[in-house]
Amino acid sequence: MMKKTLLFLLVVALCLFTSLGYSGSAQTPYKIGAILSLSGRGALLGIPEKKTIEMLVEQVNSRGGIHGHPIKLIILDDGSKKKMAAEGVKRLIEEEDVLAIIGPSLSGTSLAVFPIAEASEVPLISCAASYKIVTANREAGEQYKWIFKTPQSDSLAVLRIYTHMKKRGISRIAILTAKTEFGESGREELTRLAPGFGMSIVAQETYGPRQTSMVKEFRKIKQLSCDGIINWSVGPTQIIALYHWREMGLSVIPFYQSHGFGSPRNIALAGNAGEGVFCPLGPCMVGPLLPENHPQKQVIMAYRKAFRERYGEEISSFGGHAWDAFSLLVDALKTVGPIRPKIREHLEFRRGFVGQHGVFNFSPLDHNGLSIDSFVMVVVKDGKWALAE
Repeated sequence: MMKKTLLFLLVVALCLFTSLGYSGSAQTPYKIGAILSLSGRGALLGIPEKKTIEMLVEQVNSRGGIHGHPIKLIILDDGSKKKMAAEGVKRLIEEEDVLAIIGPSLSGTSLAVFPIAEASEVPLISCAASYKIVTANREAGEQYKWIFKTPQSDSLAVLRIYTHMKKRGISRIAILTAKTEFGESGREELTRLAPGFGMSIVAQETYGPRQTSMVKEFRKIKQLSCDGIINWSVGPTQIIALYHWREMGLSVIPFYQSHGFGSPRNIALAGNAGEGVFCPLGPCMVGPLLPENHPQKQVIMAYRKAFRERYGEEISSFGGHAWDAFSLLVDALKTVGPIRPKIREHLEFRRGFVGQHGVFNFSPLDHNGLSIDSFVMVVVKDGKWALAE
């Protein structure tokens, strides 16, 4: 009788052990690192990225992880500084031995860390926009082997803006760009692509990322004859530019922001000064306005609902970039397991991945995987995003 009882208890214990998903090494966590700007000038980007990734990790782990493996997430703050970002990436690779890294949030910090990930052969998916993050040689189409990114490149944003401007008959433009890697990359693309759209750049003004006044820059623009203005930055300078545009009587001239404007907080901060402003954004920012047959509608609306329930907030473009990066990694881990070279290869050949910012089609010649169709042109109307066309 005692033997039968012990055997019964052993069987019950074994069944319970198996039902909980425990099977020795099968429960080894998959470690994913993230280096984000949770403080400093990039916090507007990094905080929604962090919230999004944490929410998604909770979702995956609550469903049993990836084939029984829970995800262990290690998030570090780079303070929006290149040195801190580099130190953080080294720590994630050398001390934490992560399978892959999400981030950084900014172009400057991403450009500072990608050589480390590249040399260490660790997949890194940046949440920043500059095409330089993934592009080793644009003429040859050569991409850095281990580096990917989810935001649409600045070149795509410029193409989208210029296409919209040309349709409206705009041809003489003034551009303002921040003295940052993101601003510089945007300025290069604005000037490089202008001739192909018949754009004449009559003014090029630059300013510091922490500048609190642009009166001097807008006075110069006011003296010139232009029929369109483009600003390229992230953070408070976007709002400052709008106030000057409105206050100096230039609001009759169409104003365009880069895709770095994609946060509902920017609309709130700008107030009336932001009315009528155009910018190219990913479809995730206008999910309710998309037709029901839009390929991204389902994932966008699910993300919006989950984020609102979890945090009581609306999503931003930046959180969407993190959603895409994390979801791509989960997709790779489900398919090929915790092997860095296989993760990298899976990402490089992943096609048809439906994300928040587009349907990603990566290739050895394109580690961003998006086209101009991943943008919709929006306008701020009555304090909300609205489709501009």
